[in-house]
This record gives sequence, structure tokens and C-alpha cells, in this order.
Amino acid sequence: MTEAAIDEENKKIAKQYKELLRISYRNLSKEDKILIRQAFDVAVDAHKDQRRKSGEAYIFHPIAVAKIVASEIGLDATSIAAALLHDVVEDTEYTLVDIEQMFGETVARIVDGLTKISSLKKDKDISLQAENFRKMLLTLNDDVRVIIIKIADRLHNMQTMDSMRPDKQVKIASETLYIYAPLAHRIGLYNIKTELEDLGLKYTEPEVYKDILEKITESKEEQDEYIKRFSDRIKEGLDREGLNYDIKGRPKSIFSIRRKMVKQNITFDEVYDKFAIRIIYKSDLENEKFIAWKIYTVVTDYYRPNPIRLRDWISQPKSTGYEALHITVIGPDSKWVEVQIRSERMHEIAEKGYAAHYKYKNTEEKQDQGLDGWLNRLQEALENSEANAVDFVEEFKLNLYAKEIFVFTPEGDLKSLPKGATALDFGFSVHTEVGLKTRGTRVNGKLVPLSHELKNGDQVEIITSSKAKPSSNWLDYATTARARSKIKSALRDEKKQIAEDGKVILKRKLRSQKITMSEKVVNELVLYFKLKTSLDLFYRVGIGTIDNQKIKDFATTRSNVFMNFIKNRIRRGNIKDVDKEEITSKFDLLVFGKDSEKLEYKLSNCCNPIPGDDVFGFITVNEGIKVHKNDCPNALQLQSNYAYRIIPAKWIDSSQEEFKAVIKLNGIDNIGVVNEVTQIISNNMHLAIYNMQFDTNDGVFTGKITVGVKNKNTLKTVIKNLAKINGIDKVFRE
Repeated sequence: MTEAAIDEENKKIAKQYKELLRISYRNLSKEDKILIRQAFDVAVDAHKDQRRKSGEAYIFHPIAVAKIVASEIGLDATSIAAALLHDVVEDTEYTLVDIEQMFGETVARIVDGLTKISSLKKDKDISLQAENFRKMLLTLNDDVRVIIIKIADRLHNMQTMDSMRPDKQVKIASETLYIYAPLAHRIGLYNIKTELEDLGLKYTEPEVYKDILEKITESKEEQDEYIKRFSDRIKEGLDREGLNYDIKGRPKSIFSIRRKMVKQNITFDEVYDKFAIRIIYKSDLENEKFIAWKIYTVVTDYYRPNPIRLRDWISQPKSTGYEALHITVIGPDSKWVEVQIRSERMHEIAEKGYAAHYKYKNTEEKQDQGLDGWLNRLQEALENSEANAVDFVEEFKLNLYAKEIFVFTPEGDLKSLPKGATALDFGFSVHTEVGLKTRGTRVNGKLVPLSHELKNGDQVEIITSSKAKPSSNWLDYATTARARSKIKSALRDEKKQIAEDGKVILKRKLRSQKITMSEKVVNELVLYFKLKTSLDLFYRVGIGTIDNQKIKDFATTRSNVFMNFIKNRIRRGNIKDVDKEEITSKFDLLVFGKDSEKLEYKLSNCCNPIPGDDVFGFITVNEGIKVHKNDCPNALQLQSNYAYRIIPAKWIDSSQEEFKAVIKLNGIDNIGVVNEVTQIISNNMHLAIYNMQFDTNDGVFTGKITVGVKNKNTLKTVIKNLAKINGIDKVFRE
């Protein structure tokens, strides 16, 4: 570059810096400006020899990210400084220690979080990408500003992608639509979410994007004229009330128009709500709600509202902090029009999300609770580190974009849950212990199954019992990440407890066969029963799958030949350490759908799943059900394009598979006999009763009970215990 060109570039850099200070949403103190200047100087020095693919000096990128953070998101000076420095540790000779010494611990922590995210970028397979997303989301626990600056960084990258290779453009745009746009939505950055979605569409489906953009441009004049006609009618009423307001038309985003066209299978011209009308009014905090409803009254005096399309987020704000009144009315030419009513304060919170409430001190506490509550629930989900990475990110994504419903506790308190949440999810949202002890649920006073999907306005009561405990079926009933992680954790704890008991039982059973239990003997047993770990062995003894007869068979086969075979296997390291604090199940049975059906299937060649892998079934045209791993290279494509042909699948341990057995019994009709029967089955043995029928005839009763048991030994024990009840003559399996 010539000296003149360098001077020109330096002038542009200085101009951008001044603009950064000018457009900051916060009032910057003298100390703030010193901090930002210092960060700017370090960033300029660190990136002085770097250029972007477009050829411009690299420093323009961190300045642009800082400008987004300062004006569009409205964060503080610490965040602006961190945004300026976000690539310094990753790309230059400056270290994290240098940053901490110059700018303090908070800036260093945010820069460190951003560096960790960037260093994860390895363009490999889907499962690694999902694992990278999981690690990125974990930084939410450290400081939410890390993710907010990362979103600003991604926005600027999306705005300046034209000089990149097409394959890189598609990869980055897909990632943006997959995780960054939903994150921006959840944090309340609606403007940025919309821009990310539109830019994502621009690079993933350029022809579609261009076509819709052209049509919006062509219809703009007609649209502006319609908005004027609509507004002119209600202005008279609003002016009569002496209100200070502004009316604007807000076009729907290209991405949301495209989504509506695909979802409803309609053309651009058939999308009726291509814009919304926004009324933003001035008000002090005390009169905000009163004025919003006054404007509602004026609008509905002129235009007939659709009562089922009223959205009142003023009385009950969204958990992102969003407040507004949305109404849909029939406007001129009998067209439906959405009208959004917001105060200036509500509008700023909708535009800036997380940051705007610092400006409004009296609402700060309420907003922080919304964000902190979400982050706390998120942390619980993130702690469930045993989840498969693809499942985790998919589940997390659902919770990002999920619409909210509001339900009531019996005391009348309001709780927010994601749309699709069940009665069981509600129990866990009240408290973990309430969820784990759930015995039944009532919705609006009526008993409902645990899987009952809740609706807006439901009043939900949880019936608890000290004897209730989660079963593996509960994972089919729970949809929220919090409930699922707590259920999985409880099931693991129960397995460990059963294994502890099984170890004691095994020691006793071996002693009766004149065998002393030792590490060597346990290794032999693990190999003999084709298991993976010692705790797997103890668990099976605990539930009775490995019974006395099987122990006897083992004892008789302990010949020298067998011992030599085992010694060789141990020598070759084929047996795992017996002291592992884990339980791995022998997954040997594949079941499909919510009802865990056994169906014919083939394992797909593209990912070669093996028992124990996280999998799903795909219904093919000619080859029946093909089973793929969740992290199969084709998984996202199949799930995106053929969701209706996906069938949930899971490997289960056949030793734990519950089957239904019908028990028949008869005897003398005593008062309380039914109570004694249910006491033994439900309370003493903790088994599920699916059906029960009792008939009496002249002092003699007959009964028929369907119970869920895991193996024949449990069934034998039930029959033996029922036979001991006073007055029962016969008990047998049908």
C-alpha cells in the first residue's frame, strides 16, 4: 500500500472509533472512555499486520462488532472493550495474562470465553460440530456477555461474507440459522435475530431470498399507502385522547415470509400479514398499562378485532423481558392487520433485549429475574453432561425457540413453561423433589396422565407421594431439559443402589457355592455373563436376572480349561476395571416409538450403528425401517427434509424390559383383601398395576390383575407374597 493509502485508512479507523463513542447507547463516563481508548489502541497494535479476505484492515471487524455491542445491543464499556479485543488472544501475540494485567479480570474472562469458542471451529462432522456448540453454550454459565458479543461477531461476519467461497458461506449461514439466530431470539435481541435469519436465507437459498426481496420492493409503495390509510383513521381518536405517540409500519422479515409460505404451502401474494403496524407511545411508568389499554380501545373502536388473536404481554411479560399488547384487526379492504402497542420503554427493551432494562431501574429486578431464571434452568440442563451432543443441542434449540405458555399453581401463582410442556414437566418446574415424588396430576380439577400436554391458563396440581419414584417411562412424558436431566440422574442413582444390594447378595450366593468373592472371581463372572463392568454384574444380581441357578451353572463350569481361557483374556486386557463407578447396560434390544414397539429393521451402512448408540429409525420407500445414529452425517438432512418419516428408536437392556403379566387369584371374600393385594404389589414391591378386576359371589371372590414386571423371578416373588394373604386360596399366572 502507498503512504497516501495508509494515511487514508488510518483516518477511516479514527473516524470509526469516534463514531463508536458517539453511538453508544449508555452514557459513558470519563473512566469508560479511557478503558475503551486503551482497548482500541491495543486492538489496533495487535491487528496492524492483518487483513480480511476483502482486503480491508482487520481492525475494522472488531470495531464493527464493538459498534453493534454499543448501539444495537446497548452493553456497557466493559463489553465494548471486550468486543474490541475479542480476536486479540486468538490471532496475535498478546496473551490472556497480558489482557488481565491491562484491563482486569472481567474483560479477560469475557475475552477468554470468546477465544475458547473460536478455537473450537474445526470443520469436521456433525457430531463434532454439535460438541462445539455444547461447549459454546457452557460459556453462558460464566458470563452471558460472552454469548452476546459472540452473536454480534457472527452478525458482522454475516454482513461481510460476500468475498468468501460459496461452500464457506453456506456452512456459516447454516450454523447461524441452526444456533445463533435462536440464541439471539432467546436473549431478546429480536432485531439481530431477524437480520441473522434473513442473511442466513440469503446464503442458504439465494434464489428464494432474491425473489422475495424483489417482491417486497415492488409492493413497498402499495404497502406504505395502505399503512397511511389505516393510520389516518385511528389518528383522530388517538389525538382526541391527547396521547403522545408515533405510528410506524414494520415489514415482516424475508425469512418469516418464506417460513409462512412453506408452512402453509402458499405463494407470496397469499401471505396476508406481510407487515405489522406499531404504535409507540410516551408515558411514565405509572400510567403505562392504562394508556396501552386506552390505545387498544381506540383501535378497536375503528377496526373489528379478532378476539382469539389478542396477546397481552403487558400483564404477563415474556421471560425474555418482552412487553407489548398485540391485537389483530380487520383493516381497510377487509385485510387482517397486526397492531403492536408499546411504550417507549417497552420498545427499547424489545430492541435491545437484555441490556435495555439497566436504563429503567425500577424494572431492572423483574428483568434480571427473567434472564437469571432462564440461565439457572439452562445450567441444570448443561450439567447433564451424559447426553449425546446432537440430542443436547437439538433439545437446547427447542427450548430457545419454544413459544411460552402460562399456567397457574393451585395457589394462583403464574408459571411460564415452553409450549408442549406436560403435567410432569410442571412438577419439575415447581421443585426437583416435587417432580421426583409425582404420583399423579390434576389439571383444572380433573385427573390427567403425566403425559398430558398443558395449555395456556391451565391450573395444575401435583399429587405427590413419599413412595413415588421415576421410571424409565417418564422420559417419554417429559419434554423440558430440566425434567429430563433430573429423571435420568434419579434413574442412575437407583441403578447404583440396586447394584450395591446386588453385590451383597452375590457375595452370599457365591459363599453357598464354596467360592470366596474376590476381584478375580468378579472378573470371571463379568466375562462368563458377557457383561461390560462389575457394576453391570451386581445390578443384574440385584434385580434377579442372574439367579441362584445361573450362579450354580457358573460354579460348575469353573474347570481348569475355563480358568485358563479367562486368564488369557485377562492377560490380553479384554476385561474392564471392576472398580469403575459407572453402570453400563448390555443394550441388546432395539425398540421404536413412544410405545417401545419391536419392529423389523435394517442397520444403515452410512453410519453402521451398534447396540448402545443413540439412534433413530427412518421409514424408507422400499427397504422398511433403516436405523441411523443420531450423529450420522445424513441425520440433519433426513430430519430436516423428512421429519414425518422419522421414528424415535432406542436400545434397551432386555434384562430391564418390563412386560405385562396377568395374575389370577381367588379365595374367601374378606374386608380389606383388595387393599392388601395392592399394598403388596404397589407399595412393597413398587410395581405398576395396569388393570385390576374383582368379582364376588356368595362369599367367594375371583380377581384378575395386570402388573408390569421385569423378569420371571419378580413375577414368582409377587405370586408367592400374594399367596400369603389371609383368605387367598390360589394365585397363578394366566
